[in-house]
Amino acid sequence: MLTVHAEIRDKKGKSFSRKLRIKNKFPGVIYGRNKMPISIILDHNLIFNLQKKPEFYKENLCLSIIDDKYIVKVQEIQRHAFKMKILHIDFIYIDI
Repeated sequence: MLTVHAEIRDKKGKSFSRKLRIKNKFPGVIYGRNKMPISIILDHNLIFNLQKKPEFYKENLCLSIIDDKYIVKVQEIQRHAFKMKILHIDFIYIDI
């Protein structure tokens, strides 16, 4: 199981997301299973390299946020139209 480290995202909106992308990070969200959605910040280079592996999409991922660990699966990825950039990623909770 692949492990991905993330941070909690307090601010939201277009301008904050743009500032994140300048710092080589991008926003994401975890949702599903009647739980509150969690807005997160991910490192672009880490995710971009991991997403080249087939198990990134097929297997469950362990998302580590501070001291909490969530078992998730990739639901949707938004990519830039012509640049090799990820703009946003959605994860869905998986109950084991």
